[in-house]
Amino acid sequence: MAFDPSLAGEAYCYFTTTGRRTRDPHTVEIWFGMPGDGHALYLLSGGGERSDWVRNLRANPAVGVRIGAPDAVEVRAAARVVEPGDEDTAARGLLAAKYQGWDGTSTMSPWARTSLCVAIEPAGTEGRA
Repeated sequence: MAFDPSLAGEAYCYFTTTGRRTRDPHTVEIWFGMPGDGHALYLLSGGGERSDWVRNLRANPAVGVRIGAPDAVEVRAAARVVEPGDEDTAARGLLAAKYQGWDGTSTMSPWARTSLCVAIEPAGTEGRA
C-alpha cells in the first residue's frame, strides 16, 4: 500500500496521533514530503522529542493521515522516528526542496538539518526503507 503520489504537492497533511495520557485523538496540520512512489510521508519536528505529537507517536505509533483538505479521507498508518542514514538524508532534502527551495548545492536551513525526522507509512508497509 502507498499514499497517492499525485498528492505530493499539497501544502499540508493532517496528522492524527493518540494522546499518550488522555487517549484522545490529536490532529496537527503539518508540512510533509513524499517520495515519488508514495511509500511514505516524512515530517520534521522542529521541537524534536519535546513535541507532543512526537511523544504521542512514541507511545503509540498507530496514526492517521489526511492529505490536502481537512475533510479528506484518513489513511491508517504507522509512524517511526527515522534513524540517521540515507533515508534521513533523502527525507530532509525532500522537505527542504519543497518548502525552502533548496537545490542541493547550498547549506540546508537549521530547520531542515536539525529537526527530528519522522516517517509515516501506510498500514501494512511498516519497516520499509
